[in-house]
Amino acid sequence: MENNILKVKIHEFIKLTYQYSNQFPKNELYALTSQLRRAAVSVMLNFLEGYARIKENVKLNFWEISYGSARECKYIIYLAKELKYFSEDEYLKLTNLIDEISAMLWVSMTKIKNRKL
Repeated sequence: MENNILKVKIHEFIKLTYQYSNQFPKNELYALTSQLRRAAVSVMLNFLEGYARIKENVKLNFWEISYGSARECKYIIYLAKELKYFSEDEYLKLTNLIDEISAMLWVSMTKIKNRKL
């Protein structure tokens, strides 16, 4: 059940990322806009690829990549706020959501690591 909740949250994060990054300056289209969108989608794609794997080491590897992409998003969101590309409300919404996603990914990874001990 937790994985379904996580997928819904990641999907919502991706949609918000696309929506909010539409207001970035046009000169950021192939820079910050593209990087944020690719990192956001990477969170989901790597999570799903890991979820589809049977071997726990492989699953863990994909989920670690997903977690890394989530942390990448967190910094890009911070930078975009500093550059005034996001409102405070948009920043808080995205930051809270990616923090929640990161925490859920971390718990999922920790469960696998603990089973291996």
